Amino acid sequence: MAKFRKKGGKKTPGISTASLPDIIFMLLFFFMVTTTMRESTLLVQVKPPSATEVQKLEKKSLVSFIYIGPPLSKKLGTDSRIQLNDGFADIKDIREFIQLERESRDEADRKLLTTSLKVDKKTRMGIVTDVKQELREVGAFKINYSTAKKAIASK
Repeated sequence: MAKFRKKGGKKTPGISTASLPDIIFMLLFFFMVTTTMRESTLLVQVKPPSATEVQKLEKKSLVSFIYIGPPLSKKLGTDSRIQLNDGFADIKDIREFIQLERESRDEADRKLLTTSLKVDKKTRMGIVTDVKQELREVGAFKINYSTAKKAIASK
C-alpha cells in the first residue's frame, strides 16, 4: 500500500486578526472614559510648599482653583500674578469668578464649593492675603491650600 502525502510541509496557521478592531475600539473607549481633560493651561509657575498633614479633597468637581505665582514667561515680569481659568486676573476679578462658579453648579452643590489656592512657595503673603480678603467679601469661606506631601523622617 502506498502512503498518501500532501505536497508541501506542515506550516503553522496565520494569526487571525479578525478580533483586532474590536480590541482597538475597546481600548480607545476605555481611555476616552477614564481620561480627564485639563481645565486650564498654567500661565504661572506653581511649586507648592511641602506639608506633613495633608488631606485629599473628596469631590474635585466642586473645587475652583486660583493659581498664584510668577509668570512662566519672563516678558511678563517676575512679580507674582493671579490666574483664574486661562488668563491673568486682578483681585477685583475674583468676585465675578466666584459668582460664575456658583452659577454653573447645582443649587444643592453650591454650599459644598471649595476654593483651592495653588500658590508658589516663593510667593509673598501680601497677594495671598488680598485674595483671601476678597474671597471673604464674596462669601467663599471654604478655602483650601494645595501642597506637596513632605516625607516624614523616622527616628
